[in-house]
Amino acid sequence: MLIVSGLGAMTAVMMLVFKDPIMGFVAGIQLSVNDMLRIGDWLDMPSYGADGDVIEIGLTTVKVQNWDKTITTIPTYALISDSFKNWQGMTASGGRRIKRAIYLDVNSIKFLDEALMARLNKAKLLAPYLNEKASEIEAHNQKEQLDLELKINGRRLTNIGTFRAYLVNYLQNHAHIHQDMTLLVRQLAAEDKGVPMQIYAFTNTTEWAKYEQIQSDVFDHIYAVVDAFDLRIHQALGGADVRQWQALNHEKSKEGAHV
Repeated sequence: MLIVSGLGAMTAVMMLVFKDPIMGFVAGIQLSVNDMLRIGDWLDMPSYGADGDVIEIGLTTVKVQNWDKTITTIPTYALISDSFKNWQGMTASGGRRIKRAIYLDVNSIKFLDEALMARLNKAKLLAPYLNEKASEIEAHNQKEQLDLELKINGRRLTNIGTFRAYLVNYLQNHAHIHQDMTLLVRQLAAEDKGVPMQIYAFTNTTEWAKYEQIQSDVFDHIYAVVDAFDLRIHQALGGADVRQWQALNHEKSKEGAHV
């Protein structure tokens, strides 16, 4: 009984001393068998402050070189007990997602009038869409025999809907957007910041620098063309706006006092 008790106590002590190596060994087997992580993979694990390339997978620790060139050490068993994101699937797919929205001022949304329709009809990417929709809407309204003097009667094109159609055509004709992956432009629920118009698409490269350049070019273009649709980007008032408003009020007050 003394020998058995001694062996039990010794086993408990050994399990406590070699807890991390044992757990790391088991975790390493699970990572390898399930092909969950390899050296060179991009690992993102916010709970440990890790976001970068895996440079070493050891028995007890995994080393990650973060993008700021710091090194984060993660216990191997933590990769089994906690969740992490492996970006290798994105790299292997050949495309990287763009998911960003611009916020449009609700007060700038309106139906297309004849002048705006004629101006937008000159756009190469919009002319086929506008002609098709105009014919469809005209046929519908004639069939229903509605009084179109009232705006709420009949179907009409809006500037926000036309803008959305333009963005879809723009992305479908963009040389650096992956055409075999999900591509859509969607309007999200309105917020106090305006109406979000979200771009959801994939670039045809996964290289970080090129991806950022493509994404920036896309949104540079969007911000530049939005006023062609008589839409406005929602933007909170800044210090310069307040000063300009105060200056205008001051000038009006001086004019009123002079009169």
